[in-house]
Amino acid sequence: MLDRPAVVEPLDDDKTPATFTGNRGLDQEEPLIFEIGRLDATGVDIDDPAPIATRLGALERNAPIGLPGLTEPETMRHYVRLSRKNYSIDAGLYPLGSCTMKHNPRSNEKIARYEGFADIHPLQPQSTAQGALELMQILADWLMTLTNMPAVAMSPKAGAHGELCGMMAIKSAIAARGESATRNVVLIPQSAHGTNPATAALLGFSVRVVPAAPDGTVRAQAVKDALAPDVAAIMLTNPNTCGLFEREIVEIADAMHEAGGYFYCDGANFNAIAGVARPGDFGIDAMHINLHKTFSTPHGGGGPGAGPVVLSERLAPFAPVPFIRRNGDALELVEDAEGTQSFGRLTAFHGQMGMFVRALAYMLAHGTDGLAQASKDAVLAANYVRASLRDVMTQPFGDRICMHEVLFDDAWLRGAGVTTLDFAKAMIDEGYHPMTIYFPLVVHGAMLIEPTESESKASLDLFIATLHDLARSAKAGEVARFTPAPRLAPRRRVDEALAARKPVLRWEEKAAAS
Repeated sequence: MLDRPAVVEPLDDDKTPATFTGNRGLDQEEPLIFEIGRLDATGVDIDDPAPIATRLGALERNAPIGLPGLTEPETMRHYVRLSRKNYSIDAGLYPLGSCTMKHNPRSNEKIARYEGFADIHPLQPQSTAQGALELMQILADWLMTLTNMPAVAMSPKAGAHGELCGMMAIKSAIAARGESATRNVVLIPQSAHGTNPATAALLGFSVRVVPAAPDGTVRAQAVKDALAPDVAAIMLTNPNTCGLFEREIVEIADAMHEAGGYFYCDGANFNAIAGVARPGDFGIDAMHINLHKTFSTPHGGGGPGAGPVVLSERLAPFAPVPFIRRNGDALELVEDAEGTQSFGRLTAFHGQMGMFVRALAYMLAHGTDGLAQASKDAVLAANYVRASLRDVMTQPFGDRICMHEVLFDDAWLRGAGVTTLDFAKAMIDEGYHPMTIYFPLVVHGAMLIEPTESESKASLDLFIATLHDLARSAKAGEVARFTPAPRLAPRRRVDEALAARKPVLRWEEKAAAS
């Protein structure tokens, strides 16, 4: 007789019985593939290989590999059931702040699957991939036009990788001036993304923190106070991670340049200003652009990302290889940095071709006016959420116009017995992925919401009404709705402290019961 799965829990409360299978209607329980796989099962038929002389010597395998086997229907069901446990932008509004989880148009996906793009290989002769090189050049032109920057490095694979690229160019420029020993400090605002100080430290820089003003922005005077002959650069996000535009950015850039430093702008939030403002006009020297945020290429799941970096005239000579150059009637990827000031190769090959196709398809479909409208709609959506929730939630820097994301704190929850984490977990029971919480670190109990331009007014109204209802419950002392949440998800809340201190990083087969 089959035993009930060990993972079964009561569903909602004591009045709702557990099921024998662990399934909850269409919410189906699914064990790990190692638990359901069998060595005798396979979804494919493969002929026995011809005898070969092994060259592995003592390294030759002497025991079964132990990979789980499933039939084809079992394999399909396993991954479909797992996919139903994921939240995605295709399932609903995805309000993660500072992430820009926007709709990925299916026309982009169709074009990326064209044989001429999907079937090329980075090692094939460049003469056979002229169309791909032309697409990269057109995309690069769009990025330089939108930012008003003279050069762009296309190879970085994501935002943090782009940061590394831009800062490596800055480090190379400083070395070319003979100042490596003296300019070794990078200024980082309090509200910065965590990747900013990490990137600076990785390259051997020390970090000097620039405090935020009471309104959540960086003052030019605070930057000037932090400047010294040892400062190499500043890494500033605009709009910043509080969802606010840095109004003194030009004065900050001027101060940096006058002091001999460089200005790196984190472009993670470009979706707020693309087509509306050009970062090159601010005086920046380098900025990465997340194609998976601003230009609608797929986002999450560990990739694929893409983080091209635009560079100023001061940094363009130090851009990494490869880069595209016209040679007569043909385009070529310059692979060798010899004879240039390039800091060399950042990564294998040329970047993320599939993401380049999707991003350019998005740009061409929208045009410059459409991109500007998308940015304006993203800002409008965030301010609609802000204005609609200001009667029940508090804003750390006052009720003021934000950019593409709106930031709330937990001041309105004090005394309610409900934390920011509790509130976020209760959103899961309502069918929403939580907003970004506890970031930026400059705000206590932060809740950062970025609706993007993808959402209709009806979609935003339902989201707002849901948060209103949750806020009223929290203020009414209905703690039981929050502290056990999520109650309706496939898994309940874990002990996060225990998970951090004693993580289980590897599956091990349990011993058979005697």
